[in-house]
Amino acid sequence: MSGQRDEMELKEEAIRAHYRAATEMLMGFDHAPRLGTPRLSLPSAEKSPDIASMQRRFRSTTPGLLGRPTARSEGVRVLDRIAETDGDDPLTSATQASVAHGLRRALAIALTLGEQLSSQTALRELKKMNLENRLPRDRAGEFTELLAAEALAVLFTFGNAAAFLMAPLASEQTVEVGAIEEVLTDNATLALHGALWELDQMIGLHATEEPLLAPTVLGYAEQLMARVRSRAEGMSRLEVFTGSNYRVAADDFPISGFEAARKARGTTLVMSFKKPNEVVGNHIAKYQAMRLAKMLMAYDFERRLNPFAELGGFIFTFMGDGKPGTGKTTLIQMMAGLLNDYCRVADYPFRYQNLSIDNVDSYQGKSGQNARAFITSVMDPAVIGFGTVDDIDQVAGKRGDRQSSAGQQEITAVLMEAFAGANTVVRGNCTFGMFSNYPENVDDALRQRAGARFLVDGPQSREDYIDILALLLGKNHSIPLGEHELYAAQEIRRAVAASFDGHSVPHEDGLKVVWAEVEGRVGPLDTIAKLGAYLKAIQEADERFTGRAVKNITDAVKVRAMDFELPDEWMAEPELFLFKGYDEKKAMISELRRPITVEMVVQEINRYADSEFRYADKSDEVAIEGAVRDMRRMEEARRRYLEGKG
Repeated sequence: MSGQRDEMELKEEAIRAHYRAATEMLMGFDHAPRLGTPRLSLPSAEKSPDIASMQRRFRSTTPGLLGRPTARSEGVRVLDRIAETDGDDPLTSATQASVAHGLRRALAIALTLGEQLSSQTALRELKKMNLENRLPRDRAGEFTELLAAEALAVLFTFGNAAAFLMAPLASEQTVEVGAIEEVLTDNATLALHGALWELDQMIGLHATEEPLLAPTVLGYAEQLMARVRSRAEGMSRLEVFTGSNYRVAADDFPISGFEAARKARGTTLVMSFKKPNEVVGNHIAKYQAMRLAKMLMAYDFERRLNPFAELGGFIFTFMGDGKPGTGKTTLIQMMAGLLNDYCRVADYPFRYQNLSIDNVDSYQGKSGQNARAFITSVMDPAVIGFGTVDDIDQVAGKRGDRQSSAGQQEITAVLMEAFAGANTVVRGNCTFGMFSNYPENVDDALRQRAGARFLVDGPQSREDYIDILALLLGKNHSIPLGEHELYAAQEIRRAVAASFDGHSVPHEDGLKVVWAEVEGRVGPLDTIAKLGAYLKAIQEADERFTGRAVKNITDAVKVRAMDFELPDEWMAEPELFLFKGYDEKKAMISELRRPITVEMVVQEINRYADSEFRYADKSDEVAIEGAVRDMRRMEEARRRYLEGKG
């Protein structure tokens, strides 16, 4: 979006020229609230002298400020308030420093923007005339209106810049700060004083510990923008601000009137992307990956929620399994490529992360930290995220397995908590894919946290093998194609319909026995009661088939109810869908939703149960083969022992 606009640059030297004024605002000033109600029962100014003397202070590094007091005995002292968020620790933490620097730069950007607006209107000259006591009486109304317009523009830019610059500090933890009251429009300086007074109150109330500091500031910045935007409705003299676009080059921060900027710091991908037609076979997996990519794009950055997550049918976690060489990496490359292209068109930040065997560390606790950083990065609500765990059977340990290292066990614990823990929040801005050639070696509980199953079975039919041969040979040859319609078998709708129909009956031998027994006893599975009887029979055959399995099946059924592709033009032209409001997006999606049928439920039960029986059979076979090898070794050892003894 930003690339399509004519933008004026706010010069870096002009911004830095305001650092001193911004620093002094953060260090301390007096302010008597006019609209806001003080909410702190014990402001810093009321602390006893003994406590105040022990209080840590930020040491200014701004030239000309060394040696000056960094706080006053009363008034608003935002830096001191920030310093109090970690108790009695005498050192400034990285988070506190980042918040302080972010607020200073946001203030400096806002002040620079105010100067720019003044120079583009009559405000600069009217300010000069007012200072020299020669402002004409007939221009007093114009002066007041321009001051109010500047104050609102500066306030919104401060909130916008603060939210943008501190987006990297965002986490899943959020703070509801409540309504903003102290929005003053007398002039820009007083407006900022009012905003900082209220921010100081919010930090004191909500940031009772350091992890809550950044969420509190971000929550305040969002509420400030909403309040100022509402206040600006119907006000005059704002055309210069709303009709111009600016950019701070050093931060890649766009300013476009009362439009909130998004932190566009995604991942610059260097992988080789694949087009859908380059994924041969794997019809259901390919289809679900393509639909999931479009689902993610429905995420609403203002509401921080995806309509698919509310309506049902959003895939938060999935397991992709198949034999080596069947196309798991190609599937990842295809989905990442689709998301990268869609986000580029919409100017959304996209972040791709992979948790690999390199993240398993021998130092205690480090592997868990790596896994948490991976989760936090992908789940960042300010980006569209795609996280993968390739070869998860090697990265995450199986509990109780003596072959698993402590680091692998740490990663298992973190992933289980993140994917389906008490604090897991599914916003619909990200998805996680776990891939493995040997899913039977993945911890049962972790594997069951995969809400969807993508069977990556590679090329299957004669047509698939012709297509993949033609694809991989490339074009540097003159070999005739022969009687074959290239890639016709990869036509996704036809292939997927056939694949889903194939699950109307079970595939795995163990499940076929259960199916035959239940169908012979209750007849066709055409009611909820009969379907429930089938589920219970599966559980009796495999005790690992628990309530979580039923939840995953019902989630998959809801995905089938959303068995439609968002039109390609909605991705190519963001105004048609992506840039609409949350409620309008939700209504558009609801219109496309399909009713749930018995056939859908039966097929999804069979798909899921087939995968679990397949994993169990493989796991049992691996265990049996290992036991046989151990027995043979013992037999050989006994034979050699007896020969030596004889």
